[in-house]
Amino acid sequence: MSKAASAKDRVDDALSRLESMVEERLRAESVRSEELAKRLNKLEQQHDDLKKVAMDVEGRLERAMEYIRSLLAADQE
Repeated sequence: MSKAASAKDRVDDALSRLESMVEERLRAESVRSEELAKRLNKLEQQHDDLKKVAMDVEGRLERAMEYIRSLLAADQE
C-alpha cells in the first residue's frame, strides 16, 4: 500500500468518525430540544393558569373592597 493510499484511508477514517460524532451530537441536541419544548409548553400553561387565578383574586378583592366601602358608608350615615 502506498503512502498516499494509507493517508487517504486515515483521512477517510477520521472523516467517518467525525461524521458519527456530529450525528450523535445532533441526535442529542434534538432530544434536548424536544425536552425543552415540552418544558416550555408546560411553563406557558402554568403561566396561563396563574394569570387566571390572579385575575380571579383581583376580582374578588375588588368586590370585597367595594363591600367594605359600602359598610363604612352605611356606618357613617
